[in-house]
Amino acid sequence: MVWRGPATFRRSLAACSLLGVGGLLGLAVSSRVASIPGAYLGFTSALLVWAWHELVFLLGAMTGPRKEPCPSDATGGRRFLLATSVVLHHEIALALTAALIVGLTAGQPNQAGTWAFLVLWVMRLSAKFNVFLGVPNLNEHFVPPHLRYITSYFRRARLNPLMPFSLVAGGLVVAALVAPSLAPAATPFLVVSHTLVATLLGLAVLEHLFLAIPVPDAVLWRWALRAPPPALAGALVDAPIAPLQAKVQDQIQ
Repeated sequence: MVWRGPATFRRSLAACSLLGVGGLLGLAVSSRVASIPGAYLGFTSALLVWAWHELVFLLGAMTGPRKEPCPSDATGGRRFLLATSVVLHHEIALALTAALIVGLTAGQPNQAGTWAFLVLWVMRLSAKFNVFLGVPNLNEHFVPPHLRYITSYFRRARLNPLMPFSLVAGGLVVAALVAPSLAPAATPFLVVSHTLVATLLGLAVLEHLFLAIPVPDAVLWRWALRAPPPALAGALVDAPIAPLQAKVQDQIQ
């Protein structure tokens, strides 16, 4: 949807927003039903809410107050503050959404959807910190043209100290989720809900591993990447990033 060009952004955002609202309703309803269908509904609803956040970010509709590349002389704390300002609004929205989901499902027997959203949120934060600190495999070609300035805050480097912790901690939580589902007394609902969340977390750990090793995993997603439309490609050549970002924002509004 993001690579179809600015002319489609408003329709894409409207359609995904409806699905996102449906996801919140699904989370509220499914949390009250501790059954196999309830686990699947909660899990799927969390993915819909997360998809909305992914789309609004990648469309450039909600990123942060800074929309410029990282200065070449920025290092240390200054570089961190600048990088934070690039994604600040989206990070606040994610935190507020996580709080809303926890509030909607608090005290209910089915927490599969809540766990799924929290896994996505925490592991995405981990991935962002790792990319900021430096990883061998950045996959910057996944970033759409109008957000290409964000890649200037990435760092290509050898394994940073956070990456081993992210991999080990993620693996241990996967094991902790799987263990109860293997117990003889485990209910079908527990098995399904824990397996869904553990699988999602396992994929997030795998994503971190792909960042840590120079494997061309982008080949798996080549079908989803398109060349930018001619008009947009021309704008990339002829115009700086900031006016292009403004153009995309106007198309969405």
